[in-house]
This record gives sequence, structure tokens and C-alpha cells, in this order.
Amino acid sequence: MNQQVRIGICGAGEFAKFAAKCFLKVRGITIFGVTDINETAAKTTATECNAKVFTTYEAMLNDKDIDLIYIATPPFLHYEQSKAALLAGKHVICEKPAALKTVEAEELADYAKQNNLLYVVNLMQRYNPLYGIVDKLVKENMLGDFLHGFFENYASDEPLHEKHWFWNEEKSGGIFIEHGVHFFDMFSGWLGEGELINAVQLPKLNNPQKIIDRVQATVNYKGGLVNLYHGFNQPKMLDRQELRLQFEKGDITLFEWIPVKIKINALLSNIQIDELKNLLENCSIIKNQHQSSKKCRGNFKEIVFDEFVTVEAGNIADKNNRYEELLIAMITDQWAWIKDKNHNRVIDENNAVASLRMAENAAMMASNMS
Repeated sequence: MNQQVRIGICGAGEFAKFAAKCFLKVRGITIFGVTDINETAAKTTATECNAKVFTTYEAMLNDKDIDLIYIATPPFLHYEQSKAALLAGKHVICEKPAALKTVEAEELADYAKQNNLLYVVNLMQRYNPLYGIVDKLVKENMLGDFLHGFFENYASDEPLHEKHWFWNEEKSGGIFIEHGVHFFDMFSGWLGEGELINAVQLPKLNNPQKIIDRVQATVNYKGGLVNLYHGFNQPKMLDRQELRLQFEKGDITLFEWIPVKIKINALLSNIQIDELKNLLENCSIIKNQHQSSKKCRGNFKEIVFDEFVTVEAGNIADKNNRYEELLIAMITDQWAWIKDKNHNRVIDENNAVASLRMAENAAMMASNMS
């Protein structure tokens, strides 16, 4: 088991196929089996991975050659499928969210801990090198105290027909739960546990089914408010995302929902500028014109600096490559824990529970406000 891990895939959609190809780039990982209610999809994915097709999930769980189950089905199935896998003694990696209810995620996490099994939800954002760079800047207080943040997700609904499970809250949990968990997890990683202040949801315009396509939440982190907006109502070519953190001495902006580009505007010392150069490969640095004085005031504090700079790094075109890098990093990290339980994982079952708790609270509050 320490030398190889054999994975069974539950759910053979397009993302599962992409993930499987990423997993197979890690030496020692084998895709042993695939199951899906769509037998054609299961056969296609199995053929591409040189794997066995299981006609039922139960048959897959009964196969002793499988070590780990990767679940990539719609959210309403996650809890029961994860539970069945854990009860069968399998390790579990599940796509987000963990479940539709926090109490269910807590049950899964507790069972895994008690039985020394891996249980994790693929909150891959924390494996992004840009996530780590922002985390370092926040923890080192390079830009001063945190003041405000936002995440704006102008997402596409082009592939999501009106009957798609995504719009059915009984199957997806709604936008906060199905999608928002990624970003609740990111901000809590940088800023600590947050307090939900408000949440709202809006239906599609001129839609008799009253499909909810826009949600927004405000969370208080470390005394600074963060606004998180998700809207699914645009053509694919207009799909775009932006995340910003504002501090006393500047701001950090990340671009795309899996960030691949970073922009920093800040008042920095020369030592800090050199540190950023080391952190951000091939970055561009523009020194903005300012008064000859190297001092200013903000937030009732004196700020001493050498340069007012704009630093940029990354390329939007790297999105697919970054996605692959994150999946490979995630499976490698989790496998390291299977080999050595003293390994400190980047994400574990606690991330799954905490992010879902915030998302469920936001969904409930938004529903009550409607």
C-alpha cells in the first residue's frame, strides 16, 4: 500500500476523466475501476485509464484490490457514497461539497478519524502556489492589517440547461454549498474563522421557475468585511473571476476562480520588494510616481516606505496547467498521509466540515431573506 494506491472512481463525468489523467501522472497510482449509472461513460473512462468497469458501486466497494474511492458524482450523492466507502474500509477523496448538511460531513469526518481512514474533500485551492504566496504576505503582515476583501464570480450558465441538477437545491445544495465552499475555505485559511453577517439570493430574471442564479454573502474576518458574490448567468466567453484583499499599505488581487495571475499595489521597503521578487518568478515591477517624501499616514498610522509599486505575475493562459498541478499536488499530499499518519496535510476532513458549515449557514440565511 505504501508503494502504490489503487483508485476506484465513482462517477465518470468529464471532470472525473480529467482528474484521473492527473492522478495517473503520479508514480504508483493506478485507476483500478470505474462505475457510473451511465455505463457508456464508465466504459469510456475505464478504457482511457486501462481500468475495470464495475456495474454497481457496491461491487466496487466489495473489491479488496481497491484502496481508495474517488467520488465525482452530484452533491446529493456525496454523503451516502462516502459513508458506504468508509464503512467498506476504503479511503475517500470526494469532490466538493462533503454533503448537503454539515452534520453529515461531521459524521463522515468523525468516522474516518476513529478508523484511521483518509477522508477529504477536494478543496484544491490551498495547493495553488499563489494561495501560498498570499498566505505568506498575510501572515507576515507585509501590507499591514487586513481591512476589506471581495470575491466576484461572474460565471457561465451556458452548459447548464434548465433541468440540470445544479439548479435543484435538493441535489446541489444551491450555489453557496455547491460552489461557495472553495472560497469560504480560502478566506478562512488566510484570515481565520469568519462570522457570517448577511446572505442574499436572487432568481434569474424573467424566469417562471425562479431558478436562483445569484448569491452574495458578507463575512467578517479579523475585523474586516469580505463580500462574496457568485452569479451564473453569462456566456462561457465572458466567464471571469476576481478576488481582492485590501490592507493598510496596499492590496492584492487574484484573477480566475483558480487563480493564475496576481497583482499587488503597495507601499513597500526595498527589502520587501526584493522578497516579492524571490516569491514571484518572472514578475514585473512598476515603480509608481509619488512625492519625494517616504512617509505618509493611513488608518491613523504613520507609514514609512521606499517605493509605491505595482507588481504583477502569472498568465491567464496557464489555467489548465494550474488545474492539473493542483490535482497532482492534492493526491500526492493525501497519499503521503496514508503512508505516514504523522504527515501534516494541506487540507483534511476539517476543511470539508468548516467550509460546508459556513456555506450551509449562508444558504439558510439567504433563503430566509427571500
